[in-house]
Formats: sequence, C-alpha cells, structure tokens
Amino acid sequence: MIEDVVVPLRAEARNADERRLLVVHGDPARTRSTAATAVESVIADDETATIVSPVDGLTSHLAGASHTEHLEPAHADRLLGRTRDVVVLDCHERCDPNALGRVVGAVDGGGLFVLLAPPLDRWSDRRDAFDESLAVPPFDRADVSGHFRSRLVETLRTHPGIAIVDADADRVERDGLTHPAPRLEGNAPAPPDDHAFPSAAYDACLTADQVECVSALEALRAAGNAVVIEADRGRGKSSAAGLAAGSLALAGQDVLVTAPQYRSAAELFARVEELATAVDAQVERDREADPRAIGVGDGCVRFEPPTEATTHAEDVDALFVDEAAALPVRVLEALLAAPAVAFTTTVHGYEGAGRGFSVRFRDRLTDSAFDVTERQLTEPIRYAAGDPVEVWAFRALLLDARPPAAQLVAGATPESVTYARLEPAELLADEHLLREVFGLLVAAHYRTEPADLARLLDAPNVSVRALTHDGHVVSVALLAREGALPPDLRARMYEGSRVAGNMIPDVLTSQLRDEAAAVPVGQRVMRIATHDAVRERGLGSHLLAEIESEFAPDVDWLGTSYGATPALVDFWARNGYHTVHLSTSRNERSGEHSAIMLTATSDDGRALLDRHTEWFLDRVGGMLSDPLADLDPDVVRAVLRTIDGTPELDLTAFEWRVLAGSPHGAGLYATAPAAFARLALRHCSGPRDGGELTARQERLLVMKALQRRPWVAVTERLDVDSQRECMRTLGRAIGTLVAASDEVVPRAERDRFG
Repeated sequence: MIEDVVVPLRAEARNADERRLLVVHGDPARTRSTAATAVESVIADDETATIVSPVDGLTSHLAGASHTEHLEPAHADRLLGRTRDVVVLDCHERCDPNALGRVVGAVDGGGLFVLLAPPLDRWSDRRDAFDESLAVPPFDRADVSGHFRSRLVETLRTHPGIAIVDADADRVERDGLTHPAPRLEGNAPAPPDDHAFPSAAYDACLTADQVECVSALEALRAAGNAVVIEADRGRGKSSAAGLAAGSLALAGQDVLVTAPQYRSAAELFARVEELATAVDAQVERDREADPRAIGVGDGCVRFEPPTEATTHAEDVDALFVDEAAALPVRVLEALLAAPAVAFTTTVHGYEGAGRGFSVRFRDRLTDSAFDVTERQLTEPIRYAAGDPVEVWAFRALLLDARPPAAQLVAGATPESVTYARLEPAELLADEHLLREVFGLLVAAHYRTEPADLARLLDAPNVSVRALTHDGHVVSVALLAREGALPPDLRARMYEGSRVAGNMIPDVLTSQLRDEAAAVPVGQRVMRIATHDAVRERGLGSHLLAEIESEFAPDVDWLGTSYGATPALVDFWARNGYHTVHLSTSRNERSGEHSAIMLTATSDDGRALLDRHTEWFLDRVGGMLSDPLADLDPDVVRAVLRTIDGTPELDLTAFEWRVLAGSPHGAGLYATAPAAFARLALRHCSGPRDGGELTARQERLLVMKALQRRPWVAVTERLDVDSQRECMRTLGRAIGTLVAASDEVVPRAERDRFG
C-alpha cells in the first residue's frame, strides 16, 4: 500500500524539481517499518538518505541506498549546509521544532522528506521529551499544553505536497499530489559585461541572483572590502562563494574559508574544484576526500575552524565565512582582522539557533573601516520556486514571520497604544496576530528560534504581553515565571543541579551561593522588542511599566538577563532595574557578558535585591581586576551606575595621603593600587556623591584602577599622547574625587598642597 503512495509522490517531486513530504503516523514500530518500506521503494543505489531518529533500526532496512546515515535528533544540526535525497525525521519520542527546521532544509529538489509521528488526532494530547523541557519547576508535564502540535497538524493536513498515511489503519488520508503544470525553461543567466573573474565562474551560475553575488564578490580582490550575502536555504550562496573563492585563488590569492563545521563549507570547496577543472588549472588537494586545502594555480583555498581562523585572518588575502549566523559574535568580530572578508548567512533558517549576526554583528560591520556590499539571493536552486515543502516549513515554524509593515504602526505613541495580555489560545486562533508577535521577536533578538514558537504557545511558565496600535503589535515582551521553588529543589540547586526555566534563581543560588534566592517568586523578561519604525518613543518603557502594574501585586521581583551593552544597560536602568550580577564569561551567541538586573515589588523582593547588591559590591572589584579585566570600560561604567547602593571606602590615613598627593606627583598609583580601586569603585557605583568626572576620566579610572590594565595598554586604548600624560590624567581625576571628600586627612593634604 505504501508503495502506491510514495512512488507517484517521489516521481512528481522529480518531475517538478520540487520536494514532497510524507507523513506516516501511528504506532512507533509500525510507522518506522512503513517508512523503511517507503524509502526503500523509491531511493536509488547512488542516492543519499539520512535517518534522524533516537533508534537506529530504520537504517538497517535501507540496504538499497549506499549512502545512508543515522543521526540522533540532538545532532540534527549536522545537516546544515548539506543536501540529501531523502531525510526521515522520527518525532515519536521528541518533536523538537529546532530539529524540524534544520532537517527539512537539507532535502534536495526531487527529494522526499518523511515525518514519523504518533496518531495525528491525538498528537497534541501526548507529552514527549520536548514537552518535558517546557515543564519547568514548579510545573510538570501535565501543565504543558499542545497548541504548537495542534497547529503543526493543521498545517500538515491543509498544505499541498503533503501525503499522510495512517500506519495503524493501513489507510491513505492524503496522496500529496499537486499535479503541477509543466514549467517553462528560463534563459541562462548572463555574466556582467565587464567582469574580472573568469567567464567559467559565471557560466557555472544557475540564476541571475548568483551572477550578481559572484560579481559583488569581485570586490574581495582588493583589501578594505566586505561582502555580505544573505539567502534562504537552497539559494546557492555557498556555491557563489565557492566560485568567487576559486577565482581569487586562480589569481594567485591565499583564500581562507571558515564555517561552524567543515561539512558546512563542503559545497564551497566542491565549486572551487569544479571551476579549476573548467579552466584547466592545476589542482592539488591535501587529501583525496573532503580536502581542507586545494591549491589552484598559484593560489590556494583552505579551511580552518573558526577559532583557528581568528588567529590567521590577517595573514591571508581574503576570508570567506560560511553560515556566519551560527558563529558567536566575538568570533565574527575577530575575523574582521582579514584584509577582505565575505560573510554568507541564512535569513530565515535560524542556522545554529542564533541571530547574533543579523541583530548584533551587522551594526558593528557597518561601523567598521570596511566598504560593505550587500546582496540577497531569492531564487531557489536546490528546488524549483514555489516548492510546497518550503512553503509549509515557513508557515509551520513561522520562519518568514515579520513585524507589521512600518506604515501601519508609524503613528504609535505611549498614548495611542493598548496593553494586551495575549493568551496562547488567542494566538493560536489568530494567525495574523501570532505572525506579528513572533516576527517582532525574530527581528529584534539574536536568540529567537523555532523552539520559541512552541515555548510561547505551550510552556506553562511563559506569558506574552504586548502593546498594539490600531490592532497591530508595536512592542512585545516574553515573560517567564521563576522562583517559589520547594526546599528540596532549592537544596539540589544549591548543590549544583540545574533547574530548567528558573534562570535568575538558578544563578543566584548555584553560582552566588544563596539557597534562599529561589524562595521569592518573580517574572523574568526573557525578550522585549519594539518595532524599528517607532523606537525611541518610550514604548518599551511603557510596556515594562504596564507589566509591573499587572504583576507587582502577585510577585516579589521583576528581572532580566541579557548581553550587556551600554545602551541596553541604560535602558533597563531608566526603568528601575539594578544590576546584581555580571557573568565572567562571554555569551557564545551575543559575544557579550550577561548582566542580571532586578527591581523589587515586595518586601521579600527588596530583601533579595539588597542582599545581592551588597554581595555584588563586595566582589565586583575582584572580578574587574581578573576575569573582567578586558571588558569594555563603557559597559563597566554603565553597569556600576545601576547598582542600588555604594560601597564603603574604609581607607586608612596612609591611603588617603597617597590619593591626595597623586594630583601633585607626590602620591604614586603603584604605592597603593587598592586605594585607587576603592575610590574608583565608590565613584562609579550607584548614585553620584560629588566629584564630577568626564567620560574619558571615568574610562581611565575603570581600566587602570579597577581593571588594573598595564599603563601602555591604557595609554593606547584612550589615545593619550604619552604614558606620563596618562598618569597625570589619572592623578587629576583622583584629585577631583578627593576634593569632594569631607574626610579629615584629605582636607589636610589639600591645604598643604594649596
């Protein structure tokens, strides 16, 4: 029976150069057996298949496919940047939206995507391992709803190109055939009239989009140029990069390629070798299979992992960064040391479940010394335009969700908007509203991923609040209820166990050694985003004020954690939030150190805030002089200003004499560096108590007195004329602070020096 469905389905996919989706639902053993029969009946010996499943039984059934592999669902990201003829995703034990988004893009035109599921009519009522991840304490699996899977099943039943087979009843529910009209062959893309790359590079392009991208990449022949290529998956961006890299190597350049894994760049290297063959150039490979270096004529194209590439970026002629969205921002920044650089990245795929490239890094690239050229590829290459599986995936996972059009919200002000409590059932029932909410989160945050769609629809601890203008979403916040944990769970957390979904209590308990931190209950602002068209109007602050008004009577604190930048720290400070922790390591995605900030809404919340403020003041000096010694001084200044208190100075008479003498050269920093640090911390922390300094003087205080950087590094960073002048500047800054003191010793020292 299954052959009667899958054979014509695969034939139609091949004829249309599109993909088709086969859903097999029912008992796990029956669906897996049915899927094995289906795949074996349509896959040729030379075709490739990947089985993504927690069990390996399917692979052994597919003897007809010579290139079959098995992946655990946790390793679904290994399909990024690759193409397969058939991909099977087994969702019986875990329906992970991230895995679904990653594997569907790997299916090539003419290929088949097979989805194994429990009975569709009951799937939304079942709870699996992914639901377990949403059932954060004090909730359990029974509190998780099934809205995401209800929506997923609805899309499977209604979108074209999807066949559905009930394995238990041995019944075909949909044949998935679309009977597409024959496609007209288009004209071959023409190369630009004036091009520097070989004609063979343009002859290899399959679309006009690719021609434009390869032409833009000609800029990499000269230093000081950067090119950004964005595309959805299957548009040929890696191939365009490979043709350009090969062309540069043919001209004698040393080209470095990096990507999250080599397999992500395999397509690029294949195009390099094909181009070299097309122009009869000599090719030397460092290995027969999966070469990491290809010599082409007098040049070379070689691969290095991202961390290694950062150390060699400045030594090559050009650098290509494939799947840039999957790399941490700090790595992307380090790669800017290259003379010329190209970044290729996926727009709607959430590659690597991160958008640090588009949200955090693009502004830094624009502000760099590079002349930046941007290109987008929209015409698909792996499969025909209008491919029904792509259309389904985009809708099912909201991969193409966008905020409302700018003109619809242009008039929004705090006075014109309405505060909205958006319940999951309401979002499920209103596709337009759901797309606006999720689209705004995607556009504004580097971490938004397909699993967040399931989280906001199903997680019992998550809630959505928004501001709307004429019915359109202009600002949105994703909130997580945290805390109020029982004693046994708090004890386990204190002893090192991780407790999902309680990020702030977890850090305060396990890292900061406060077993009582998870007693109060709070709401953490996981995400907050305002439409680009109406920023700087106070809408984000207005949303936070409405959230506080709603939740304050029922919680002890409101909090947030995010990658700290001066602007973001200032935003939260303006809304009454205070820093109680700064992570000592950088977030891999944002490239920033994460800050935790709180505002108290009850006496218990105030006690928590006061306790951790005191502890933060006690330890932040030591943190800044060691693990945070390289932190941006403007981030340090911003964070310290938000502390809800000031440290005691507790200086000896000797230390006061050294500080008071420093403006006159009589007191040396090296004599009592701890005194300089305590005075600097007192000035920078919390409310100012006199002694106004310039921003440059405060940066000097942070870098030298608090972070204890070498004089030569401080002098260079602040662009001071000489080290001696840098020392004098520190002395003058300290003099200003000493002059504001009412202590007896510094007053006497001031009088002595006049």
